Amino acid sequence: MATVEKMPMLAEGYQKLSEELKRLKAERPLIVDAIEEARAHGDLSENAEYHAAKERQGQVEATINDIEDKLSRAQIIDPKELSGDKIVFGATVTLLDEDEKPVKYQIVGQTEADASKGRISYNSPIGRALIGRKVDEEVEVSVPAGDRYYLVSKVEFI
Repeated sequence: MATVEKMPMLAEGYQKLSEELKRLKAERPLIVDAIEEARAHGDLSENAEYHAAKERQGQVEATINDIEDKLSRAQIIDPKELSGDKIVFGATVTLLDEDEKPVKYQIVGQTEADASKGRISYNSPIGRALIGRKVDEEVEVSVPAGDRYYLVSKVEFI
């Protein structure tokens, strides 16, 4: 029997996915209306509106299925309920790079990752390298730009 892999995410990420699912489900009847309207124009073989609406319908249905799958496997983690000195999912980590400049990341789920906001996925190269590490440990990360070295200076659960 296949096991279902849980998908860790923060409550905020779960909420965003739920809102996107609701929006897409609300779009369904509009797409059906667009298909019906395009169908009324006659010959479907050369009907661009019909083909565009059918393509959009396929995209929306695939996205709905994907989001429903992620939500069904969601394991919501609240970082404020975590503690300890090891880096785990949800932790906010301050690293010192090779120039002693601090860099701050929060370890989040795949759907919540946004590097520009300091949120990295737990299965990104940096995320994988950080999980399980403690303060004052050195971390080597292989990224496309080459190997990077960091020193873990702080682990917070905020």
